[in-house]
Amino acid sequence: MKEDAYITIGNTGEGFFRNKGSRFISFAIPVKNEEEINFHLQSIRQKFSDAHHHCYAWSLGIHRNKFRYYDDGEPSGTAGRPIYGQILSTGITNVLVVVVRYFGGVKLGTSGLIEAYKTAALEAINKAEKITEYEMENLDIEFDYSMMEVIMRKIKWKKFRVVESTYGERCVIRIEIRKSLYDEAVMVFKDISGIILK
Repeated sequence: MKEDAYITIGNTGEGFFRNKGSRFISFAIPVKNEEEINFHLQSIRQKFSDAHHHCYAWSLGIHRNKFRYYDDGEPSGTAGRPIYGQILSTGITNVLVVVVRYFGGVKLGTSGLIEAYKTAALEAINKAEKITEYEMENLDIEFDYSMMEVIMRKIKWKKFRVVESTYGERCVIRIEIRKSLYDEAVMVFKDISGIILK
């Protein structure tokens, strides 16, 4: 796999696990940032406000340099960490996994809890579609309006995705490209005089 590629999920997966009367409802949700994570956590807490625990783990970034796990009142290390372990073992990132527990009246013990949270987390992850995504970077192309046709021809030829544009005497078009193809993209426009790349 290229150095700018990573595996994530393309849709939300839902799982369910029952053990000794306790019910574990799980969700694996694709996320891009902490704002999205907080939004989904709040939604799930509201929807399952009568549940005893809302445990979760998340991971962001191609190298998982941002992550967190949370036990929400379960004994330390029995919920959030096992959920995070499933994120690691399945090789995904940019994902939030939440396991909601309704206590069934019978204690499961440390190993029972770990197994339950692992199983519920994996159930949700397995229900979601795995997809390959790429780290992206933006390239701004600044040019005179008279060069519009030439610039647009190159953008269409290379199938670059335009994410923002400003038109006037001087125009700026922002394209989104894979990190590993950035230098190659710069070379596509280098031969046009009078443009500024940034």
